[in-house]
Amino acid sequence: MSESRGPLVPGPAAPLVLGAAVSVQFGSAVAALVFPAAGPSGVVALRLAFAALILLAVLRPSLRGRTRRDWALVVAFGLALVAMNSLLYHAIDRIPLGPAVTLEVLGPLTLYVVLGRRLRNVLWAVLALVGVAVLGGGSVTGLDPVGVLLALGAATAWAAYVAVGARVARAFTGAQGLALALAVGAVVAVPLGMGTAGGALLDPRVLAFGAAVALLSSVIPYSLEMAAMRRVTAGSFAVMMSLYPVIAALAGWLVLGQRLGWLELVGIALVCVATAGATSGARAVTPRPSEDGSAVPPAAG
Repeated sequence: MSESRGPLVPGPAAPLVLGAAVSVQFGSAVAALVFPAAGPSGVVALRLAFAALILLAVLRPSLRGRTRRDWALVVAFGLALVAMNSLLYHAIDRIPLGPAVTLEVLGPLTLYVVLGRRLRNVLWAVLALVGVAVLGGGSVTGLDPVGVLLALGAATAWAAYVAVGARVARAFTGAQGLALALAVGAVVAVPLGMGTAGGALLDPRVLAFGAAVALLSSVIPYSLEMAAMRRVTAGSFAVMMSLYPVIAALAGWLVLGQRLGWLELVGIALVCVATAGATSGARAVTPRPSEDGSAVPPAAG
């Protein structure tokens, strides 16, 4: 197994997670600007392809000594990445970015509730569902129903991403598993993107935007999150992830002009509080030592 390269960006955990949240959500907002030219599937293809190329070049993951189980995890992780990104991008093509990410965050929340099996976790889940209802003005029917279903599909994919990603992190040094999974995701996403966007993906302007989305939504945030997870417990990291819906709403407002009313903002706040409450008691994850003696962090979110 090759030597771990360690965190790409040093510093305290909270600013790193905040930076990751800002990068991811503004990357999603930029991606929405390219939808008219390349469509959601085309943008996903560019994002995963550029991100895979960059991380493979930087990390140079070792391909030797891997078991069938390791490769099965990489494939499953890559498919989760494709599903999560594709469903979210198709969702934000129909509903505002803030509500879409708020619905998506219900996936990890539900996963924590199921794994926790405590009454207090169920209560937090109910609060989150109330937040979703408020977000739609009393019900989710206030939003485009197809967009809502796509966002909920992205939530399921995000839960799968978290569950499989934890196993990938234990099987691979550093972010090598992530780099290989991105390559798998690109192999799946690029043909789908070409099938819908065709020659538009080769337009220089679209390629430039695709590279920007890859940097903002994958390369930069994954590096920041990896560095942050080396500095905090899993519970603390999960609490800080509740920043994502808020940053998504801000990005949608500043970049896409998607204004949110007070009722929608209350809904986003309720889901954020529920997510923070449900994950505040999470146990710390002790990184296992790699073969070179460095710590191997849990999977990036």
